[in-house]
Amino acid sequence: MAERAPEHWTDTERELWEAFRQGDVFDRRVRDTEADDPFGDADWGPERTVRAEVLAHLLLAGPSAAAGRVASLRLNGVLITGSLNLAGGAIGHYVELHECRFAHKVLVSEATATTLRFVTCLIPRLEASRLATTGDLHLARCRIPDGIRLTDAKIGTDLLLNQTVLGGDRYGRAVSADGMTVHQDFEADRIEVHGELSLRTARIGGRLSLRGAQLHAVPQNRICLNAVRITVGHTVYLTASADGGWFGSRSYYGSGYGQQPPPDAPSTPFRAHGHVRLSDSRFEAACLISGEFHLEGEDELSLSRIHTPELRFACRVRPTGPVSLSRARVGNLVDTPDAWPSGRHLNLTGFVYESLRPAASFSIQQRIAWLEGASAEFQPESYEQLASALRRDGADDDAREVLYAKQRRRRQTLTLPARAWGRVQDVTVGYGYRPGRAGLWLLLAWALGSIWFATHELEPLKADERPHWNPVLYTLSQLLPVVDLGQQGWNPGGLSQYVSVGLVIVGWLLATTVVAGASRMLQRG
Repeated sequence: MAERAPEHWTDTERELWEAFRQGDVFDRRVRDTEADDPFGDADWGPERTVRAEVLAHLLLAGPSAAAGRVASLRLNGVLITGSLNLAGGAIGHYVELHECRFAHKVLVSEATATTLRFVTCLIPRLEASRLATTGDLHLARCRIPDGIRLTDAKIGTDLLLNQTVLGGDRYGRAVSADGMTVHQDFEADRIEVHGELSLRTARIGGRLSLRGAQLHAVPQNRICLNAVRITVGHTVYLTASADGGWFGSRSYYGSGYGQQPPPDAPSTPFRAHGHVRLSDSRFEAACLISGEFHLEGEDELSLSRIHTPELRFACRVRPTGPVSLSRARVGNLVDTPDAWPSGRHLNLTGFVYESLRPAASFSIQQRIAWLEGASAEFQPESYEQLASALRRDGADDDAREVLYAKQRRRRQTLTLPARAWGRVQDVTVGYGYRPGRAGLWLLLAWALGSIWFATHELEPLKADERPHWNPVLYTLSQLLPVVDLGQQGWNPGGLSQYVSVGLVIVGWLLATTVVAGASRMLQRG
C-alpha cells in the first residue's frame, strides 16, 4: 500500500494523510469564536477544506499506521465538501470530528464501524440505516437540518444525541430509528427536534434519557415522539434537566449530564408539542414522566398497555389534552394530584397497578375525583382496582370510601325507580359502608317506638298473665327480635301492630348493617 498521498490531493489533504497515519488530531481552528463556529456564516478557505472522497479513501483504503502509532481520523474545524459515502463499507478506524461542517449529507448505511463521534458538527443529513458499530455513536451538540435515519441500526455501546438540533425530512420525520438496537444507553438530553422522533420497536439495553428535550411536531406530521413497542432495559426519562453545567461546558455532554435537578434548582423541563406515543412498550426498571405536554386537537399522550415496575407521573403542568393508560400494567404508581389532565381527558380503562406511592399529598377524596374525572361512563373495574390497591396497603377505610363512591356513581346509570331505591339505601345505611349512619337510624327508631308505646300500652296475650310493661324494652325487642328481653307476652293490635311490624323490618335492615361494620372493625383489629 502506498505510504504517500495521491499527487492530485491538495496540500491540506496531504497534511491530513500524514495526521491520519500518525493518529494525530488534524486541527484547523483559528481560536476565534465567530470564525470557528460551524453553524455560523464565516468563510472557511482551502486551508480548512477537505473533499469527502479523501475521507472515504482514508477510512476504506487508507495507509497503514506509522510505526508505533494507531491510525485514526480526528478532525477539528474542517469543512468537508461533497457527499461522504461510506455505505456498505467496513470502517476499522476510530473516527472523531469536532466543530466540522459537512456541505452535503453523510451516508453510512449498512456500514460496519468501531466508534463514530461527531461533536458540534453541521451535518445536512445522516443516512445510517442498518449501521453496525462495536462502540459508540456520538452526535452530541450537532445540527442536522434534514434529520437522521437509523432504521434497524445496531449500536454496540451508547448512542448520544445530547443538545443536538434536528429538523425533519419531507414527511416530517426528524429521527427514523425504528427497529434500532442500542446495547447500552440512548441519551438525548436537551435535544431539540422539529419533526417526529420515531423509535418504534427499538430495543435499548440501558436507559432512554430525554431529560430537558424539546420536541415539536410539524404541520404535516402531528407526532413528536413515536416510541410504540419499544423495550428499555432500565429506565425511560421524560423529565427535567438541571441547567447548571450545560452551557459553555467543554465536555461532550455538559457536567449536568445524567443528573436529576434538585427540586428548587433552575432546570429545563421536557416539553412535547404534539402527539406522544409510548403504547405497548416495556420499561424494565421505571418510566419517569414529569414534563410538559402541549396537546392540541387530536394529540394524546398514549401510555396504553405499557408494562413497568414503576410509573412516576409528576408533571408540574397539567397535560392540555388526553392521557391514556388503557390496559397498562405497573407495579408502583407514583403521582401527584395536579399532574393529571382535567376535563375527563384521562383513560383508565383496564389500568392495573399494584400499589399507590403518591409523591405529594393525595387524599382519598382527590383519588376518587381522579377516577370519576377519567371518563363520562361508569367503569366499575376502575373502582375495584383502586380499592384492591388500598387494601394491599392496609388502608381498609379508604378502600370502603372508594366502594361507596362506586355505588353512588353506579346509581346515576340506573332507571328512575332503581335510583330512588338507591337513594334510600344511601341515606339510611350508605350502601352498607356507613354502619355508623345505620346505628343512628336504629337509635332514632328506638326512641320513636318507645314514645309510641309509652302512650299506647298493649294488651297481654293471655288475660290471666300480665307481665311487667316496659315500652322501651318492648321497642328494643322488636328492633332486635333475636334477643329475648322478657317482652314477648304482649299482643299488639290496631295501629300498634303495624308499628311493631315496621320496627321488626327496620331492625333487621339496620342491625345487620351495624353488625357487618362491627365485624370488619374486629377483623382489622
